[in-house]
Amino acid sequence: MDNKEIYPVFDKMLSRSDKEELLGQKAVMIWFTGLSGSGKSTLSIALERELFARGYICRLLDGDNIRSGINKNLTFSPADRIENIRRIAEVSKLFVESGIVTMGAFISPTNDVRDLAKSIIGEENFIEVYVSTPISVCEDRDIKGLYKKAHSGELKEFTGVSSPFDEPMNPDISLDTSKREVAESVELLLQLVIPRIEKKR
Repeated sequence: MDNKEIYPVFDKMLSRSDKEELLGQKAVMIWFTGLSGSGKSTLSIALERELFARGYICRLLDGDNIRSGINKNLTFSPADRIENIRRIAEVSKLFVESGIVTMGAFISPTNDVRDLAKSIIGEENFIEVYVSTPISVCEDRDIKGLYKKAHSGELKEFTGVSSPFDEPMNPDISLDTSKREVAESVELLLQLVIPRIEKKR
């Protein structure tokens, strides 16, 4: 069977607005991008907890979790990195269409791959958070020992060392975790996100 035999039934399904009405919120995708060790996971976990405490239904997608599950068959080749983000974006779109406030922590190193994600999810649904912590700080943290392996040559095509990272051109917010405490960064994120997801009753 090829694509000619596929017949989507989107028009027969309950709408996103029906689900947002039930949940009492508007859905968005909050996309955290930055180098390994920049603080993406830390901030997204803290934000999810704060939103949940305020009564919002959220779903957090983390790069390592996705790589160990739905995308465990992918390598870190350029082509597979693009496919990794494409799949993540498609899954994120499903959550957003279900009325769920969705967030993800992914290196997503190039402007092209982030634009791909945005085009799939929808620009109007996409909040880009650039965790702009300098690479020197990320290397000092080296929580997973990845920078050490990259510099020794044991780890090939590692973002920021042997593979490029494009600084986002127009992020909705930029946060440097070497200059701000987690609580302060989360407060800034809440100020940005709450107006986008709050549903007037």
